[in-house]
Amino acid sequence: MSTPGTIALFPEGAYGPALNSVGIAQACRDLGHRCVFIRDPGFTGVFSAYGFEEVEVGLSEPMPAEEMARYWTDFINSHIPNFALSPYEQIDNYVKECWEAVVDTAKWAEKSLPAALAQIGADVVCVDNVILFPAIKRYGKPWVRIISCSENEIPDASIPPHLSGCKSNDHEGHVAFETHFNEVIAPIHADFNSFLAECGEAPYPLGQFFEASPWCNFLLYPEAVAFDRRIPLASPQFEYLQGCVRDDEPYEVPVFALHNDAPLLYLSFGSLGAGDTALFDRIIELLGRLPYRCLINVGEYLDRYSTPPANVHLAAWYPQPSVIPQVDAVIHHGGNNSFTECLYFGKPALVLPYVWDGHDNATRVAETGHGLTMHRSNWSDDEFAAAINTLLTDKAMHQRLATTSANMQSDNGAKKAARILDALVQSSRP
Repeated sequence: MSTPGTIALFPEGAYGPALNSVGIAQACRDLGHRCVFIRDPGFTGVFSAYGFEEVEVGLSEPMPAEEMARYWTDFINSHIPNFALSPYEQIDNYVKECWEAVVDTAKWAEKSLPAALAQIGADVVCVDNVILFPAIKRYGKPWVRIISCSENEIPDASIPPHLSGCKSNDHEGHVAFETHFNEVIAPIHADFNSFLAECGEAPYPLGQFFEASPWCNFLLYPEAVAFDRRIPLASPQFEYLQGCVRDDEPYEVPVFALHNDAPLLYLSFGSLGAGDTALFDRIIELLGRLPYRCLINVGEYLDRYSTPPANVHLAAWYPQPSVIPQVDAVIHHGGNNSFTECLYFGKPALVLPYVWDGHDNATRVAETGHGLTMHRSNWSDDEFAAAINTLLTDKAMHQRLATTSANMQSDNGAKKAARILDALVQSSRP
């Protein structure tokens, strides 16, 4: 019998990493461990809704709670014009500003994170982010890095750079993206290295903001879509979890006034992607003319839409792990939750990426034959309809997805993570 311990989980302030960590925490709780989430004020109540303790750590200048909750939403919405740009073109605007904001979160966290870790008394700390929080290394207990975004967040000379959206064999594109990225990011990186020096940490090479944990690194990427690396990510330091799908409330599909027996589609651009309401208007109108049933997640903008077509159902939120198993195809933005859940449940996806790792995931879905990708907005109605038809009728794709799904579900990544964390808890005890 293992001795119950305390595991701290510190996901970044986005619903993808947050809810993946919930899946891991649920499995750890089943083994008797106490799981405590470290979160910023904008995520108040997200983890307690699943029955977990929360400890607050400020990741930005203090502001009213409602303003804090909207911080990243407003940030994303300010960049809607940049969504149509290529990943290379986004380096100069969205990517640059994102890294400036992320570095600021690391600096702010250092003010209160040491006290939070001491308050929790964790035996193991899990962090899901793209940047180092020095207090976690100095805490003196085993720490685990969770890579919930694209697997190429851990770099390798033979694979596309993180955020590039390049195909695996586009080696000229790899070099061009990385060169421009390093040019633009250099002043931000130098500032971060100065912060690391203040914390007693060694500087990182240009372009690197984090490191692999010496204890263990969890990759949520399924092995079926893993990159062909020059240096493989070997166990036990790196473990593929094949996704960590959380348990969520059940969902009953509504009755549709039109096409109620037709294939069912689900569309979501994530918690931060719903601000592009003009694109949603266009897709809703098109889907209303196609012979399908459609569930569409429009986030906090539900009141902005008029009565949808009779074959379309809009909601501010869906319990996605309960919805995806019931649908025939998914349209999403390439976020890590949607990406892994579609593969976990064996559902074909049309990925319309707009920023960050969505570009990498979209390319990977297409080049491994698990779905399709198109430009987020530069498509015709006929192209969109043809893509949906392919998702519903491509038998080879369906068989590939069924195999990937069976492998992911048999591995049960959340339980695998819990077993590894349990072993680290025991080893951390005197």
